[in-house]
Amino acid sequence: MAAPFDVPAAVAAMTLEEKCACLAGEGYWELGGCPRLGVAPITVSDGPHGLRRQAGSADNLGLAGSEPAVCFPTASAAACSFDADLVRTMGEALGDEAREQGVAVVLGPGVNMKRSPLCGRNFEYYSEDPHLAGELAAAYIEGVQSRGVGTSLKHFACNNQETNRLIVDAVVDERALHELYLEPFRIAVEKARPWTMMTAYNLLDGAYCSEDAGLLALARDEWGF
Repeated sequence: MAAPFDVPAAVAAMTLEEKCACLAGEGYWELGGCPRLGVAPITVSDGPHGLRRQAGSADNLGLAGSEPAVCFPTASAAACSFDADLVRTMGEALGDEAREQGVAVVLGPGVNMKRSPLCGRNFEYYSEDPHLAGELAAAYIEGVQSRGVGTSLKHFACNNQETNRLIVDAVVDERALHELYLEPFRIAVEKARPWTMMTAYNLLDGAYCSEDAGLLALARDEWGF
């Protein structure tokens, strides 16, 4: 049996340019690797309810053909079961399929709150209730990652509408932010340790989520991401 890959040693040996290359896209669904150290490109795939692996020409809208894959119930449907064990089993099946298709990270689950019926991703989020959303997301993450495949908890945070999502500013007071919008993320991170998190596209109280040092520090320093 081959020795496990020494990730900390590889990261320590990388130059700054090589580290950045591992975070930059080589295509729609691949992150660059580090050939010098034997780090292969990382393949990711939508989505939370069934893989959208595009082996040929790829796009971000699903217009090109995808590899055949099982389509599971959406998060909104799965949440109606209130059954964490069932969601964990679904995650295990997705993890198995991801390994078979060479996918390293599944881009899900989504735990944003259903706050408007106009949100185009309501089907992709679990619940209006932050506790239920967090518990089911944790189960999903445990299931997928038990198969050696990563997850990407999203969209961090307050991605509660799709209209103008690249420029909209979600203005939320501190109590609502922590008790409602961040709570499912906290539960999922602390219970299940997702390999990755995906920041939201929108601004939160005036700052883009991917650039919000306070938001990112919260996940790392308080939740242990």
